[in-house]
Amino acid sequence: MPERHKSVYSSRAKLGLITPPTNTVNEAEWQRMMPEGVTFHTHRMPLHKDTTSVEGKAGLMRDLEGVFALLAQARVDAIAYACTAGSMINPVESLPESLTSTTGVTAITTSAAIIHALKTLGVKRLSVATPYHDALNHHETEFLADNGFTVERLIGLGIGETGPADYVRIAETPLEAIAAHVGDCFVPGSEAILITCTDFPTLPLIASLEARYGVPVVTSNQATFWAMLRATGIEDRFSSYGQLLAAH
Repeated sequence: MPERHKSVYSSRAKLGLITPPTNTVNEAEWQRMMPEGVTFHTHRMPLHKDTTSVEGKAGLMRDLEGVFALLAQARVDAIAYACTAGSMINPVESLPESLTSTTGVTAITTSAAIIHALKTLGVKRLSVATPYHDALNHHETEFLADNGFTVERLIGLGIGETGPADYVRIAETPLEAIAAHVGDCFVPGSEAILITCTDFPTLPLIASLEARYGVPVVTSNQATFWAMLRATGIEDRFSSYGQLLAAH
């Protein structure tokens, strides 16, 4: 594709990334995947516990619009709100469509990216692994069901049950513990494995998990990255980060 920006590092695209305040994994995984000529530019935003009430949605939109305005000054081509639980709002495209309309910048949310990725892969029956506590796991199960998916099994690690101060532990989960957690979640006959949370380190596991279980693996950071590239016209394929980025 032709040069989009007169920039040494960002000639093909500039991506905006909004993460929760404690998140340290999203940037690390995106950095490892970023293709030549594409850069990403990050801002943090407070967590929003209430995204279902009128007041809660209004508060979320106010914060998002403020951060969008700041990132827009960097002339980014699209902005991702990379918070899985915080963006699980139905209809799934309502939040990104509202942000795009209000801010004038193409908006992607992690939850919408996950749904788009699963539909692109043509899967419906899911085994789901999360780091979350029961309340968030219940919310995620309902969210996936409302979007047409069958959750064969969803298990969380219980992190966050004592409050948001606990969330820093998500990024500290060892890769071998996450691989074992996925094994506990997997139900034979599932058509895909979904691993959620943008602060959950999963990138080095995707290829080996796909080889072990014989189904596609979709993760929060991988799906959001894929959706952002495709939304900005970057069609690069990647062999090491799962079937989603290799084939779609």
